[in-house]
Amino acid sequence: MPGPAKSEPFMLSPAQMAQAAEDAAYAKATGKPLKSFLLGLTAGGYIALGFVFFVTSQVGASGLAWSGAARVLGGIVFATGLVLVVLTGAELFTSSTLTLTARASGRITWGQLFGNWCVVYLANFLGAMTMVALVYLAGTWHNAHGRWGAVVLDTSLAKLQHSFLEAFTLGVLCNLLVCLAVWAGYSGRTTTDKILAVTMPIALFVSAGFEHSVANMFMVPLGLLIKGTAGAGFWRDAGIDQAAYADLTWPDFLLHNLAPVTLGNIVGGGVMIGILYWTIFHYVDGSPKRPPAGEQRGPRR
Repeated sequence: MPGPAKSEPFMLSPAQMAQAAEDAAYAKATGKPLKSFLLGLTAGGYIALGFVFFVTSQVGASGLAWSGAARVLGGIVFATGLVLVVLTGAELFTSSTLTLTARASGRITWGQLFGNWCVVYLANFLGAMTMVALVYLAGTWHNAHGRWGAVVLDTSLAKLQHSFLEAFTLGVLCNLLVCLAVWAGYSGRTTTDKILAVTMPIALFVSAGFEHSVANMFMVPLGLLIKGTAGAGFWRDAGIDQAAYADLTWPDFLLHNLAPVTLGNIVGGGVMIGILYWTIFHYVDGSPKRPPAGEQRGPRR
């Protein structure tokens, strides 16, 4: 008579999480580009929706004694975006930097890695811009007598006030936390587990003002669109001066924010989380895991 079936562990061990992360990275880098592109579109949109939630939570909070608590609240609600990414299997560039683990193990080539990054990055941008168009056309930025749009403008302008080094470092700090959130999510077996694992690291990075390249693909273009098209009534109702946003321009966004933040995101997520944990559980342990049956390892280059 067969004995009782063994139950699965309540959560994965750290070593199992490292293997799960590497397997997921391999699957992303070797999957169909069209699939990655479509999943990247959704990820860009979900992160944008997280920022919509954040902006809504910040209306009326500026200058108040509890604005720090409001920022924490904003971080918690923004986490909705990454929760949707994790639960739906969407492909987000910042977490796709973890494919460096599969490259370190020789399971993918540099061409596969960079090809996947390019496809996902472009798709994230298009997904974010789609949400920019929808939110703008819906007139959401007029909410609360224009104060919703004012939060977008103030947040966007603040992102362009950093030096290149500051923006890079803020990108490192951000994606260290994003990839920690995704990595921790691999330990969970239920939807609740994954939501809890993801939420607080994301709340930390948002409330501290760290920089996320894909989130910025939504926020700053929306701010630029509002700045360039809002009529006099908007500026009057919101109580802000259009001239104060003169530094909010496309060149400043692309060169002084998006470029350094993207580079920082690669270092913070791919190197400081992905390669660090690969080194601990694959290299230091001295017991590298074998690839799934039938899988061929890529050449080491």
